[in-house]
Amino acid sequence: MDEVVDRYLRRFDAFARTAATVPDAGWDGPTPCGDWTVRDLVTHVAEMNTIHLGRAGAPPPVVPPVTEDPLGAWNAIQQQVRAALTDPEVAGTRVGGRLGDWTYAEVVDRAIGMELVVHHWDLARALGFRARVDPADIDHLWRTIELVGEDEVRFGFGPAVPPPAAADEQARLLAHLGRHDNGR
Repeated sequence: MDEVVDRYLRRFDAFARTAATVPDAGWDGPTPCGDWTVRDLVTHVAEMNTIHLGRAGAPPPVVPPVTEDPLGAWNAIQQQVRAALTDPEVAGTRVGGRLGDWTYAEVVDRAIGMELVVHHWDLARALGFRARVDPADIDHLWRTIELVGEDEVRFGFGPAVPPPAAADEQARLLAHLGRHDNGR
């Protein structure tokens, strides 16, 4: 379980640090996610973290609006998810759903993990940052894609796009998830 907690915290903290850099005027800016603004993207990731807490029977955290207090919102979410992951009863709760009969810990490690990694890349790009994905996360996300299947991947991330000619593993993964990574 420590590996799941460590991976979650690393991914979550990276996303939260980037979300904390959104300038006041940047919340309505575009993202690589179709019609989503930065506000929509950050709110979506926060909501996905909290929705699954409820499905596992954990009380939802009291979270300030992410666009008003990003740091406060992310701290509240992280503390609650971390507590849930370190409670064997909550972490082992079967939550079921579209993805299969997974435990809460598996949902966090797989589905929420994918959200955190891919949408962190989206957020970084929206803010004009170079966005690199940890190679360990690339491998883990490919395994998650295999587990959830193409229908769920397409439901969550839309159609794949052709990768660039000299695509590295990150660019291939992101293209599979509907994103254009030109290496910037």
